[in-house]
Amino acid sequence: MASKKTPEINSSSTADIAFLLLCYFLMTTTMGSQAGLQRRLPPMPDPNQKVEDQKVNRRNIFIVRINSSDRLLAGSEAIDVSQLKEKTKEFLSNPNNDPNLPEKSEVDIEGFGKYMVSKGVISLQNDRGTSYQAYIAVQNELVKAVNELRDEFAYNNYGKRYASLSEEKQEIVRKAIPQNISEAEPKDITKK
Repeated sequence: MASKKTPEINSSSTADIAFLLLCYFLMTTTMGSQAGLQRRLPPMPDPNQKVEDQKVNRRNIFIVRINSSDRLLAGSEAIDVSQLKEKTKEFLSNPNNDPNLPEKSEVDIEGFGKYMVSKGVISLQNDRGTSYQAYIAVQNELVKAVNELRDEFAYNNYGKRYASLSEEKQEIVRKAIPQNISEAEPKDITKK
């Protein structure tokens, strides 16, 4: 008995079909956008300029710490992230000239005049074990606080929100309400 030969499947076009499918999925698939921080880095200092150590008065620093368990410490008290914006606004604005809150200095802002600007600096410190979500949530609350203070200033002086102002007026608002957030290098507290 003669055995029949099994016919082979023609696979010469399989590679072409796979390539076309790959191209189709690459062109039609959208990539998820990454959440991140919008920060403009300060310009590089002039190499000929002497760098002086800046001494900052202790009362002008608002220390915000996030530990490896994502617990938040603002100043000397443990708080929830939802309270951070209001604490930051109170610190930066110092509405009652509290001697424990930051000093203000009179600055002559071009195009506006003299204004009492806060010398407050927010120092953000986190642990290496801090989750990215907690870090972003704290960053967002700090930026919201500054943005709300800028909106209040813009509305009181120009009758508009900060985003609706011209570039010149936005520059005035930025000088009146500076965003001074200092980020320390993460520490690994758990290895002590």
